[in-house]
Amino acid sequence: MTIVYDASINDGIKRKQAKAPAAAPKAKKPVPEFEVPEYTPGLAKEMSSLYARVSKVIPSVEWPFFAPYIYEINRLKAEKNAVILAHNYMTPEIFHCVSDIAGDSLQLAIEATKVEEEVIVQCGVHFMAETSKLLNPQKKVIIPDEMAGCSLASSITGADVRAMREAYPDVPVVTYVNTSAEVKAETDICCTSSNALKVVESLNVPRVMCIPDEYLARNVQKQTDVEIITYKGSCEVHERFTPEELREYRENDPGIKIIAHPECPPNVLDEADFSGSTSAMINWVKDNQPAKVMMVTECSMSDNVAVENPNVEFIRPCNLCPHMKRITLPKILASLHSMQDEVTIDPAIAERARLPIERMIALNN
Repeated sequence: MTIVYDASINDGIKRKQAKAPAAAPKAKKPVPEFEVPEYTPGLAKEMSSLYARVSKVIPSVEWPFFAPYIYEINRLKAEKNAVILAHNYMTPEIFHCVSDIAGDSLQLAIEATKVEEEVIVQCGVHFMAETSKLLNPQKKVIIPDEMAGCSLASSITGADVRAMREAYPDVPVVTYVNTSAEVKAETDICCTSSNALKVVESLNVPRVMCIPDEYLARNVQKQTDVEIITYKGSCEVHERFTPEELREYRENDPGIKIIAHPECPPNVLDEADFSGSTSAMINWVKDNQPAKVMMVTECSMSDNVAVENPNVEFIRPCNLCPHMKRITLPKILASLHSMQDEVTIDPAIAERARLPIERMIALNN
C-alpha cells in the first residue's frame, strides 16, 4: 500500500524553514534589435526539404511564418556557439526544426553532460534548465521564457522534503527530476518516469519516499514490494485524463491502441494497452506500428512522434501543457540575441542538488 504524505495534517512537524516568498522580477537587459528574414521564394526553396519532413503535422498556411524564424535561429545558434535542447512536449517546429538534442527528461539530463557548445538553450520548463545548469556549471544556460514553470515542480519545496524526513527518519528520498534544484538538494537520488522502479529497488531497503508525483509513485508501487511513501503532487496535464474518456474512445473506435504515461492516475493506466515513460511510449509506437494509436500525454508529443511514424494514425486527446507552450520560435530567437533568460543557482544549493542527479545517471549507465 502506498502512503500519501499530506503536510497539511501533520501539525506536529515543525518546519525549519517557511516556504520562500516569490522572488522579485529580475531586471533584464533590453533585447537587441534584430530582423527576421522575409519568406521569399528563395527562402522557401532553401527550407523545402525541412518542411517536407514536418508537413504532416504543420499546415502549409503556418509554414511561411515559422520558416524565417527557423532559418535565423539555426544561423544564429552556430554564430553564438549554442546548442538547443528540446523536450518531447515542444511543438514540432521547435522539436524537429531547430533542436540539436531532443528527448525526454532523462535523455536531456544525460546528453546535457556531453555538449561542447558554450551556451545551452533549454526548450522546456524551468526545472529542466536548472538540471542542465547543475550538470554544466561552467556553461551559460538560458531558457527562452523564465516563466515556463511546472505544476508538479511547484507543488513541493525543500521545506516540505525536510518535514517528510522528520516524519519518516532514516527512509531514503527518491525525488522525481521534475522538481526544483532546492528540492533536489534535499534528496538522496533522483528518478524519471523511465527509471523510477529501477531507482527505488536499487536502494535495497523495505521503504522509500518517492516524491512528489503521487500517481507515478502509485504506479511504481504496483510493480514492487518496496513500501512507498509519496506526496500529493501531480502534473496538471496528466491528472485530467479519466478512464471514462478512454473507454469512450474505444467505443467509438474499437481498433485503437491506447498508451499512457505513468503520471496519469492508476485507473487511467488500467484502461491502457501499454504504460510507460515518454521514451518507452515512443519506442512502443516504433516497434508495434499500430494502425491507430492514442498517446495519453501532452498532445505535442503525438505530433512529434507522428513525423517519425508516417504509417500510424494518431488520435489526439490533446491536453496541452500551458508552461511548455510558453516556449516559441520568436522567444528562442530573442533569447539567442540577448542571451536571456540566464539560469542561475545558488552554489550552496547547486553542490547538493547535483549529487542525486549524478547518482541517477550513474545508475542508468
